[in-house]
This record gives sequence, structure tokens and C-alpha cells, in this order.
Amino acid sequence: MEYRMFDIGVNLTSSQFAKDRDDVVACAFDAGVNGLLITGTNLRESQQAQKLARQYSSCWSTAGVHPHDSSQWQAATEEAIIELAAQPEVVAIGECGLDFNRNFSTPEEQERAFVAQLRIAADLNMPVFMHCRDAHERFMTLLEPWLDKLPGAVLHCFTGTREEMQACVAHGIYIGITGWVCDERRGLELRELLPLIPAEKLLIETDAPYLLPRDLTPKPSSRRNEPAHLPHILQRIAHWRGEDAAWLAATTDANVKTLFGIAF
Repeated sequence: MEYRMFDIGVNLTSSQFAKDRDDVVACAFDAGVNGLLITGTNLRESQQAQKLARQYSSCWSTAGVHPHDSSQWQAATEEAIIELAAQPEVVAIGECGLDFNRNFSTPEEQERAFVAQLRIAADLNMPVFMHCRDAHERFMTLLEPWLDKLPGAVLHCFTGTREEMQACVAHGIYIGITGWVCDERRGLELRELLPLIPAEKLLIETDAPYLLPRDLTPKPSSRRNEPAHLPHILQRIAHWRGEDAAWLAATTDANVKTLFGIAF
């Protein structure tokens, strides 16, 4: 492949990768991936993500608490996230945000943890890596006061509406697109939005091991998604946007460097 691309969302701490993590990373780079952002979703996994980012070249990580785990948020968590964020591998605060779809933590717990992490990011001048599901209006209400205090923000794994996407872009938020867009059952609305996302605000990701692209052939027997499938996602996005894949790869790489302030 004559071009390479960066995966901004890999759950490399997942137990699904426990037996072959080295091979998964090697295969990704062999497939054309040039860097990985390893997602931290709670304190323990954020600590593990940072260690993995240190272990593998061209890998970085986030540090934060996912809305599902917001009930765990306490003063000690905040102190530990701040300490972790000082490590050079950690380039964003998150995954943080709101998820009112399942409410594994109460909305109140989610909001408390989200605002606390926005405050941390603002204090440390770090971008935020965010999650929002079935909570757009409240999400934006909490986020808006912080946006001018943050160096940047990305809404990862975007699956919202046209209006929600446009509201995010109007506020300067980057949009992360996954293999969800390859799903002919539930990704069609998102597919139609692709040409409307400004190229300078688009980022690509696998969210591996989740969201295996449904149009991938042949399908892996494990049904596990991997960062090695990012080229497939990029090519499909480029096709639906009517753009050259190599150009889009270079553009999204430039966006990664701008948002996270990293070189690769």
C-alpha cells in the first residue's frame, strides 16, 4: 500500500487481545497503519493503555473514565488520571462523555465524571476524547462552556444525526468514524452524512475489537475487529465521500497531528 493511516480508537487493553496482542499490532502496521491511539476507559485500563503505548512504537494512549464506569469516579480517580496524563504517551483525556442508552452509571454520575474530566483537560491543556450516545443535547450543554478552554476535542465513534454532526463541527469538534458506516442495516444514515463532514475535521478508527465492518471479506473466523482493518474502513469512507483514499489518509493523518500534537 502506497499510503498509511492512523487509528484513533483501539481498545488494545481488551481481553480479546490478551493472547496475541503483539501479533495484532504487527499486523496493523504491516497492513498500512502508521500509529495507534489506545483507549483508556477506566483508571485501570488507562494505566494499562499507557504501558502498552510505551511498549509499542508509534502508539499513544488516552486516560479517562467512560460514562459506563462513571460510578467509580472519586477524588482518588481524579488524582490518578492527572498523574497518568503527565506521561508522554498520554495525549488526550478520555474516553469521557455521556451514554444515556444503557445508563450503566446514573446520568448524574456520568455528568459529574464528564465535567470533572473536561476540567482536567482544560487545566492540563489537553484535548478530550469523547463518547456520546442518546445524550446529544445534554452532552453539548455540558461541553460548550469548556470548548474555548480546550486545545481540541473529538467525538469518537460518531453514530448520531446530521443535525448532531453539524452542531459538533460548528463547535470545532472532530468527528471519529468507525466501521459502523460499513453496516448496511444501521450505518446507512451515517454513510449519507460522510460527504458533509469537513475533511479537516474527520478522523478514522476501528474501535477494535468491536464494530467489525460487516462488508469485510473474507470475514475473520474470530469475528474480532482489529486495527489491521482500518485500510478497509478508510477505503469505504473515501469511496462514499468521492475522494481519493491516499489523499484522505494524508488528510486524516494531518488532523491527528493537529489535534493530539504528536509526530509519527
